[in-house]
Amino acid sequence: MSRTILVVDDEPAICELVRFHLERDGFRVLTTDNGLDALMMQQDHQPDLVILDEMLPALPGFDVLRRLRAESQVPVIMLTARKEEVDRVVGLELGADDYVTKPFSVRELIARVRAIFRRQEPPVKTLAFSNNGITVRVEEQRALVDDQPINLTATEFQILALFMRHPGRVFSRSDLFASVWGYDSHGDTRTVNVHIRNLRDKLGAKGMLIESVRGVGYRLNAHAQEDNA
Repeated sequence: MSRTILVVDDEPAICELVRFHLERDGFRVLTTDNGLDALMMQQDHQPDLVILDEMLPALPGFDVLRRLRAESQVPVIMLTARKEEVDRVVGLELGADDYVTKPFSVRELIARVRAIFRRQEPPVKTLAFSNNGITVRVEEQRALVDDQPINLTATEFQILALFMRHPGRVFSRSDLFASVWGYDSHGDTRTVNVHIRNLRDKLGAKGMLIESVRGVGYRLNAHAQEDNA
């Protein structure tokens, strides 16, 4: 069954361009030009991914994202015409999985869509990893801290699962981009930093297990042990 993607942009030409290319690639596409309709369509159709413009009339993209994250972990790719880094950081802190700056290449956008869906594909066998009270169940896409479930975005879960598979290994920001996002970072380190900060916050006291290695990147506490279940 084809995946459903909701495209939210107040520029009809962009909606139609993105729709054309996504449908040609086999996706089912829904479009709307405003945030209020986007929230209703999310509830009614439960899309597999949302492409969300930052600048929307009536209800701005950040407000739409905030409301989405209050009730759903659906992957979100933000579109923005703004060049300021602060806008990207705010969107990522609110839970966006990725960012694309206008004007953009449709091929790049679709590549990022496919990268997100690849991260959601179930593994060949059921795997679970436990480490100092943190558990990830890869096939179920679930994470627990002291046996209590925590709500992670798709990207946050993939970062945590990567650390849990390789405790003690240091991952540079470029390594994380290649492994989690599926493409080169092109020098964009803030995206990784924001996702790591969000992940630490959601892990609570266990967040300290994700250590910063100055000048290199991040690792999961090397003293924690990995158990396959």
